[in-house]
Amino acid sequence: MFRTIPFTALAFAVALTNAASAQDFKLTSTSLSEGQQLSLSLVFKGFGCEGGNRSPQLAWSGAPAGTKSFAVTAYDPDAPTGSGWWHWNVVNIPASIVSLQEGASGQEIMPKAAQELTNDYGAKGFGGACPPPGEVHRYVFTVHALSTERLDLPENSSNALAGYMIGANTLAKAHITAVYNR
Repeated sequence: MFRTIPFTALAFAVALTNAASAQDFKLTSTSLSEGQQLSLSLVFKGFGCEGGNRSPQLAWSGAPAGTKSFAVTAYDPDAPTGSGWWHWNVVNIPASIVSLQEGASGQEIMPKAAQELTNDYGAKGFGGACPPPGEVHRYVFTVHALSTERLDLPENSSNALAGYMIGANTLAKAHITAVYNR
């Protein structure tokens, strides 16, 4: 019994430390705000939508100790698919990078080591919001601090596999949830 108590106390202390550092991890953006409507620049061009289809500016700070890389995801949990809709999945962002410029997706300004996966529109990189008419959808932009320098994903990796690998290696995450309707 004495051996269990110190281990439990140690595990509790580690959990508190991780929770505190996770609370310090923040995501900010000049392109989108918590709970606010996305601008047309972040809306898809196609499927009946007429937006700019530009990826948002994102910046993060307070990553926990042990962070070796980052991943960025954009997900619509309200899409009428049964599994949501992946708008963006970027992995292998070096730990030295703490922001992405607006419009970075698919451009030379994206960090060289970063790997953009195919979104649910079937194209690599960012695919903007485009919910069915009349519906308000949430768009969850998340940065994940990862415990590994690289996720070894195939070039044609599914978003489900990427999500599994991201989740298995996440030390902390921060998000902004915006909305859009047309």
